[in-house]
Amino acid sequence: MSDLRVFDRLSDAVGWTPLVRLGGSVEGLDCEVFAKLEFMNPMGSVKDRIARYMIETALERGELRPGGTVVEASSGSTAMGLAMMAAEYGLKAKMVVRRQASKEKLDCLRALGVELVLVDGTLPPEHPESYNRKALQVVAQTPGAYYPDQHNNRANNEAHYRTTGPEIWRQMDGRIDAFVASMGTGGTISGVARYLKEQDPAVRVIAVDIEGSVYTDFFKHDRMVKPAPYRVEGMGDEEIIGCPEFELLDDMVQISDREAFAYARRLARREAIFVGGSSGAALWGVHQVASRLRHELGRTPRIVTLFADSGGRYLSTIYNDEWMREQGLLED
Repeated sequence: MSDLRVFDRLSDAVGWTPLVRLGGSVEGLDCEVFAKLEFMNPMGSVKDRIARYMIETALERGELRPGGTVVEASSGSTAMGLAMMAAEYGLKAKMVVRRQASKEKLDCLRALGVELVLVDGTLPPEHPESYNRKALQVVAQTPGAYYPDQHNNRANNEAHYRTTGPEIWRQMDGRIDAFVASMGTGGTISGVARYLKEQDPAVRVIAVDIEGSVYTDFFKHDRMVKPAPYRVEGMGDEEIIGCPEFELLDDMVQISDREAFAYARRLARREAIFVGGSSGAALWGVHQVASRLRHELGRTPRIVTLFADSGGRYLSTIYNDEWMREQGLLED
């Protein structure tokens, strides 16, 4: 990494995001908490890492050719990262996105020249017009299409094993007791977990899931439950997908939409850290496990969490009082 931070292209600036010690948002917790600020990647999210890794790997292997079209199902952040890579390599980008995604995300993608295929996010996963199934249709109908498949492609995990995990280990000088992060595709937490546990098997990894997702029951009870709607973007799933490495997780806690959004707002007001709902969920997860870790270790634990994307993508939702009240998520 150059100390001068001068690059030849935008994607070279992906990674080596700051690690910041939290203060007011963890006041009263008997622990040290550090947050990896992934919203400081060029396109504003942790997903820039997998976009760069997947596209460059596909080009090297000949799976994606110049002038081809990148097709992906995304809640928005991965789509933005892929749009960055498409611009750099002269590719086209066609993204399947739920209509329920925030207006800011959809506007950003259109500004980046992405062709959007909008789907109804309330459809069950087995429906042919649902999120992931629609992406497969688009791939079949698009000549020269490359489908990274971020939900099932373990290259997602590998990107974080090669970059995010080593960065955290180095930034913490190898002194870390736990990694707490929200779980969407599972690539981030799995890749980081694998790297950290290779350095120190005693590192605990705790995933934060959203109520309505199928992950928690699968992890804790090895059973499938019927998914339910939720509003946090980029967390959980309606089915078990290929990227989560559940065997690397030490525990999983489950949060509500209300709590995730409240903790995101808490970060904005107490730390001036402006993030999305999944980051609020990660902070809530730290609050849930801090005292237990203190008891288990018999000393003040050092916890790292990760804030995935920017609050600027949710001005019409999480940070809009009227929308929050309409959803029943904000009390006067």
